[in-house]
This record gives sequence, C-alpha cells and structure tokens, in this order.
Amino acid sequence: MRTVTGPTDRVVVVGAGLGGLACALHLAGAGRQVTVVERESAPGGRAGRLSVDGYEFDTGPTVLTMPELIAEPLAAVGENLDGWLELTRLDPAYRAYYPDGSTLDVRTDTVGMAAEISHVCGPREADGYLRFVEFARRLWRLERDHFIDRNLDSPLDLLHVNLLKLLAMGGFRRLQPKINEFFRDPRTRRIFSFQAMYAGLAPHDALALYAVISYLDAVAGVYHPRGGMHAVPKALAGAAEKHGVDIRYDTTVTRVEIGHGRATGVHTADGQRIPADVVVLNPDLPVAWRELLPPTRRPRRLRYSPSCVVLHIGSRQAYTKAAHHNIHFGTAWRGTFDEVIRRGLLMSEPSLLVTNPSRTDPSVAPTGRHTYYVLAPTPNLHTAPLDWRGGLGRRYADELVDVLEQRGYLGFRAGVDVERVITPADWAEQGMAAGTPFAAAHTFRQTGPFRPGNLHPTLPNVVFTGSGTQPGVGVPMVLISGKLAAARVTGSTT
Repeated sequence: MRTVTGPTDRVVVVGAGLGGLACALHLAGAGRQVTVVERESAPGGRAGRLSVDGYEFDTGPTVLTMPELIAEPLAAVGENLDGWLELTRLDPAYRAYYPDGSTLDVRTDTVGMAAEISHVCGPREADGYLRFVEFARRLWRLERDHFIDRNLDSPLDLLHVNLLKLLAMGGFRRLQPKINEFFRDPRTRRIFSFQAMYAGLAPHDALALYAVISYLDAVAGVYHPRGGMHAVPKALAGAAEKHGVDIRYDTTVTRVEIGHGRATGVHTADGQRIPADVVVLNPDLPVAWRELLPPTRRPRRLRYSPSCVVLHIGSRQAYTKAAHHNIHFGTAWRGTFDEVIRRGLLMSEPSLLVTNPSRTDPSVAPTGRHTYYVLAPTPNLHTAPLDWRGGLGRRYADELVDVLEQRGYLGFRAGVDVERVITPADWAEQGMAAGTPFAAAHTFRQTGPFRPGNLHPTLPNVVFTGSGTQPGVGVPMVLISGKLAAARVTGSTT
C-alpha cells in the first residue's frame, strides 16, 4: 500500500463532512495533531441541517445503515457509539407503494420479511427472498473484507482468490438479471434493485456486485438517530474535539500551499496560513482538484450520477398510513431510468422517496407538526443543463406535490407550513460537481481501483476522502473512506 512520505505529525483536514471527520478521529487516535477547517458554521458537509421556524431538516442523506461504521472512528479515540448517538431501528425500514395499489413493508427481520412477502406476493417469492438474503450476506462479507475496506493502488491488487469467488457468485453480471434469479414478482424485483440509483446507474446497467447496497438497505437494518441524520456528524465532531482535534468553523480554505513538490499548508479566505505535514481534502473530489490544487495532472473526465430535487416540507398534516421511509413507484420502470440517466428528461411517471422523520422523532418539528423530505431523481447538469433558476424548480415542485396528492397524501398542499426546494443548481452552488450530491457514478471504470484514488499521484502528502474517491457513494462508504484516508497517513494496513 502506498502511503504518505515524510513527516506526518500535523494534519490539516479540509471539510468537516462525514469522511473528513472519520479521518480526523482515526488520525487523532493514532497520535496525530489534527486541524479540521470547515467553511460552514456546523459540521456535516452533505449531511447538513436546515432549521426553519422550529422545523429541523436533514439536507443530505436520510437513510442510516451499518451504525457499526460510525462506531469505528469513535472507537479509534476510545469512545462508544451509545455515548454519542441514540439510534432507533426502523420497522418497517421502508414501505413500498406500487401502481396497482398494493403495498409491501420492507422488514429487516428476515423471518418477518419472508412472511410479509409471502402474504403480498406468495410463498414462492418468499423462498426467493430467503435465497437472496443468503447470497447478499455472503457478497457483502466478501466485498467488504477484500475489496471495499482496503486501499487499492492498482487493478493488480484485485488479483487474488477472492476475485475468483466474486466472479463465481456472479458479481460481474448485471444487477437486474441477477435479482431476477431470486424474484419473479415485479414488486420484489423493484424493491431489491432500485438502490442501483444510489450508485448512479439503472439496475439493468449496474454490476451485480452492487446487490450489497440492497443488502445494507433492506436486510441489515435501517436506523434513525435522534435529532436526525445531522446528529451523526455532530457526534463525530464532538468526539473529535474532546480528543484534541481543532475544528475551525466559518473558515474557507482557498488553496493548498505547495513547496518543493509537497503540500506545506493551506490558506484561508480570511488570510490565515495553517501549516501542515499532510493535507486531507474532503470537498467533492473534482472541485478540490480544480479549486484548491495547482493545475497539475487532473483525474480523467468522469461520468456522474443522476441528481435530484428535494422538497423540505414543514406541515400541519399527518398521514397515518405513511411509514418513516416511503417508496412510491411510478408505472414505468426501465423507462424511468432511461429518461433520467440517458435522455436527460424529468420523470414522466415519477418514483419518489418520501421520508417522514417526525413520525419517529417528534423533536424535529414543532408540537403537532410534521417534517417531510421528498426526493425525486433528476438528470445531473452535465446530462441536461436544465434551467432550474428560471422557474423550473418551482414548477417541478408543484408537479411533485400534485403527484403526492394523487398517491394518497390528501390535502398535502393545504397543509404546507414551510417549504424549501433544492435543485441540481443548488447542489452545484454548494460545490458538487455536475450538480449532483451522488458524485461519480459507479460504472466499471469508476469502481474499486478504477475510481479516482485517495492519494494524489504527484503530491505525496495530499490525500482525498469522501464519495468521489474510493470506495464510493453512500454513508457507509464515506465513513470507510475516512478510515482509508487515515491509513494512507499512518501506514495502517486497513
């Protein structure tokens, strides 16, 4: 494994996102002097917080899986997860709504889920589910231990017996045909393959190895931290500061200082120079290359994931039939992915994620009120530079509310107390390449050792962390990326 050369005592981490904070904790636990520089007034990065009139909205991810990956950086400084976060396991993890009017509760208790599938789709489908769980569990263990949770410097690092095991399991086939081996009902096929969108691909284009996302999402367990997802970076930042990490908020880094072929520190917008033996960059990787580093060899042009429009709604309305997380599938399936990913169109038959955090955690809304997070996949700004600033955002938000009312959220518009609409233009303004919060898509050429690396190719003490680098997108992967970045500094054989 390649590691940072030279002294590594003083480390500056640019950005207090989940990857940057996880990296800082691992480094602090290894005895490094760590300074985290964050442009916002609070930690979180994409896992931020929007507060409006007593409503608290998570601005980024709303689904939490694998809390043990939060426990790892906390354990690096001797802290326990339970001392920092109060987690509720969600049951159901999701409630899926289908165009034919049927619903399916996704339960992460395997026996309970098999019974649910048998009741809705029949016993044959339940048997397929049990076979899928065993396959996906073995796939996750294999991938995590040998491909995800380790630093990869070249494709040659993959050449060992576990690659043959991954091939034998069908990991390099396409995801949708692999899912179809276990399920015959279109409803179960959808609920165990839609997660490919998280990786930036349609299920019929993604590799079958991404069935691990379905495993984490629909089998391993989904949790809600009290206070919302933003409680996770708050906890990591609190533990980091307790153990000597200096976090400087409201401080924008403008460039990495280079001298004699190495990073020697960072400069900030308010005129500070912070010296460093190592610089770890947590901003979106293409943006970090373009805005903070000298114009040396840049990563190749990347293919980006779709983006999304998010509605943050504070409401007077409650819906007893809604779960914490709700997936509303439109009539179209493959065509929907083609519209968003290939053709650069808005969905003609929208599939939506509706999260209702106040159902589980009343602390995120005023008494008797509710918060709703409505996510609709859209093309990114490279696929389709739509005029989101010219009124499209408002019009599309209105269309989505119409769809919600048609799908059972009666009186949704009348119940709106506060509303914020986030579009791809807003994601771009926040520093996300191509206007997407989901970074580079997980195509074959952007997966594993083919994804942009976390160690700069010519500056030996510049390291990257976050969803743009290895291992990739999603809260679990970003937390792992922080550990992998720290290992580049400490030489730990992660």
